[in-house]
Amino acid sequence: MIIVLLGVLFAALTLSTFSAGSAHADEVGTEYEFALSGNVKYSGDPLEGVRITAEGGGYEAEVETDAEGKWKIGVPEKDTYKVTLDEDTLPEGVAVEDGANEFQAEFDLIDSVSVNFFLGEDTRETTSFFNQFLDRLVNGLNFGLLLALAAIGVSLIFGTTGLSNFAHAELITFGALMTLVFSGFGLPVWLAIIIAVVLSGALGFTLDAALWKPLRRKGVAVIPLMIVSIGLSLALRYLYQFFFGGGTSQLPGTGQADLKFGPISISPIDIGSMAISIVVLLGVAYFLLRTRIGKATRAVSDNPSLASASGIDVDNVIRIVWVLGAALAGLSGVLWAYFRPGVSWDMGFQMLLLVFAAVTLGGLGTAFGALVGSLIVGIFVEVSTLWIPSDMKFAGALVVLILVLLFRPQGILGRKERIG
Repeated sequence: MIIVLLGVLFAALTLSTFSAGSAHADEVGTEYEFALSGNVKYSGDPLEGVRITAEGGGYEAEVETDAEGKWKIGVPEKDTYKVTLDEDTLPEGVAVEDGANEFQAEFDLIDSVSVNFFLGEDTRETTSFFNQFLDRLVNGLNFGLLLALAAIGVSLIFGTTGLSNFAHAELITFGALMTLVFSGFGLPVWLAIIIAVVLSGALGFTLDAALWKPLRRKGVAVIPLMIVSIGLSLALRYLYQFFFGGGTSQLPGTGQADLKFGPISISPIDIGSMAISIVVLLGVAYFLLRTRIGKATRAVSDNPSLASASGIDVDNVIRIVWVLGAALAGLSGVLWAYFRPGVSWDMGFQMLLLVFAAVTLGGLGTAFGALVGSLIVGIFVEVSTLWIPSDMKFAGALVVLILVLLFRPQGILGRKERIG
């Protein structure tokens, strides 16, 4: 646990360092979930300081391009927007053909729309398939790592209690909401993240002590427990909506310019997110493999009755698992808020199906299986957009899950069990 907390502190400091100067002249409306973005270039060269206006649905905003010719405007809802390039802000000698300075941008099913103004010579920049693959692969690895933080918690809870906890989605949301609250008090983002993770662990302890432990002592079966978790999920989700509203808010540091590493484009926030995930996952692995409590956790997961007969305090192990699982979920929610980006009342629920897919794919009840399954799901979700529409990428991950389970029903690292 000390390694986990030190890892969170170290990498969160990276996030706070990168969060300075998060406001950019090329981006407005960062508080909204949907966005219009694009480039303005003349004969392949970027144009800086060109004014772009977006108007539609009773909303209007304007922005100027940055040194790379890029711009971005956040919008409150999916609608049809008129995007206009102000010709008066173009450099001298640069002109636009009649009507070529206006575009109608329509969202349909996607959350972001690109509108590019390529002026001058008819040139087009293309990116090779291999370069696109590398870029998506890195994004998929980032997504898979943060997905693993949530999936390992689900897997540990299932392994020690047999409960498929649908309320785990709200533990994910809780971490992001608490970070939003405490960063709003003026605290540094790294401190807000640590407080959010600690409070998430406290919430896990409270839920186990007040709800799950009494139900276990009463001998409530697994199916009724799962139904209770669904009810708890609904109650917490709409409680979040009541107190925080139905909109999307941004954490400090969101919207930073990407860094270029050859064909790979990645933001400083994503680098910090991957560093946090790797350090914490290594800490969890050390906890499970090298510590006495970790070994007891694995023993309870294998056979609770035998573990109890061997002198292991099963209730204490389960309590620790709930705290650890909730803390990991809270941290995952923070990183998910930066990856999306944005914090909303139902953000954990949007991620829940992929979490269960990762746990099932890796093997139910195995923490390392959850890690492997998460990496596969995360990478496939991002890389698959090279062939399928981005709106279908989550469904594609479930297709992979089905195909794997057809040939290996116990999951990748799961154990075969005799039925009957």
